[in-house]
Amino acid sequence: MIIRMSEQRSLDDMLSSAEGMSDVELHRLKCERILGATAIMLHERGHTDASGLLAEVTSLDLDYLGEDWNITQLEAVFDVEQLLGDRFTEELLDQIRTAMGAVVERGGEAIQRVRVRPLIPPVSADWRADLKAAQSGRQSNHARRVRIEPQHPIEDALHFSNEWEQRVYQVLKEQQEALPDNETLGILPLAAMRVLGHTYEPDLLITYRGRAGIIEIDGPHHKGRRSDDASRERLLRNAGVKHIDRLDVRDSTQKPEVEKFVADFLKHLGA
Repeated sequence: MIIRMSEQRSLDDMLSSAEGMSDVELHRLKCERILGATAIMLHERGHTDASGLLAEVTSLDLDYLGEDWNITQLEAVFDVEQLLGDRFTEELLDQIRTAMGAVVERGGEAIQRVRVRPLIPPVSADWRADLKAAQSGRQSNHARRVRIEPQHPIEDALHFSNEWEQRVYQVLKEQQEALPDNETLGILPLAAMRVLGHTYEPDLLITYRGRAGIIEIDGPHHKGRRSDDASRERLLRNAGVKHIDRLDVRDSTQKPEVEKFVADFLKHLGA
């Protein structure tokens, strides 16, 4: 599948008319253009795991290493969330380095090496209290790295990435309370799991009637990642996850819509 550019102004156009930009702004724009071109090239080569990872990169930096035969040698540094770090295997990094080298060579540059750098978490003025509040839920069944940032919703000592995940959790909890004790369900938000060389963090992992299912809540920026979703879902099913379903946040604004989704999900999971 070839990715076609939208009608919005391209990064190449922005770079060609960058008069008045500072050196820092130009560098950031150049890095973003190289990052995007590399991701698209990887996708078109069939390396969907590598291209999907680049879509998760917060920013790219290019560090100067010197000159070799008048070719500028660079190190590509990817800033990523800490939980994503170990998904960048040596094989995927080599695919990324090769593709990025093809992107930059026309400008007389070469990518000598690539590496991943974890993002430094934001620190609030009251970080000590935030840290203590997060650690107070450490004995729960929450398997993921606890986030300290206060903007993430917390309920029942469980952490959520956003309000939509919390809404679905609340409906699931109501279903849980309505079921008899000998036929209840388990709810694991953001439980990090390792599957065949990849670390995934499903939004909601549900256990019900001896089966495991996953609910993913797709945000407004999820569009265009179906091929990566399909690859990940295939691995999860092979690892024993019986049912996977996705809820678009545009369909979760009203509680009755979420209740219907949850009822259908449990019906298919328990069948």
